[in-house]
Amino acid sequence: QVQLVVSGGGLVQPGGSLRLSCAASGFDFTAYSMTWVRQSPGNDLEWISSINLAGGRTSYADSVKGRFTISRDNAKNTVDLQLNSLKPEDTAVYYCVRGWKVDDRRMSYWSQGTQVTVAS
Repeated sequence: QVQLVVSGGGLVQPGGSLRLSCAASGFDFTAYSMTWVRQSPGNDLEWISSINLAGGRTSYADSVKGRFTISRDNAKNTVDLQLNSLKPEDTAVYYCVRGWKVDDRRMSYWSQGTQVTVAS
């Protein structure tokens, strides 16, 4: 069955960095775009970034553009999100999702969430 397993969350100070990784299994990873989505307490799901099948096309929300970088390794079936210059408002639970710009939980496959907390 389709599985998406995320790792790499944690507590980091403002200005710091984290790297999230999503390991995919149970489907042809090379046939799907992949997406990262986050949700902070009391807020709706927020689409963060997507990457296409081969990794040649990426897209970012304005809130993270220039600070976050999405990448994928089709040989390892992984998609990563590098989070730099973190701000307190980046605090959220982050999810890996199969597909392009998916932000509806009723659609596609979602990983478990990983907590990212940005605080001093």
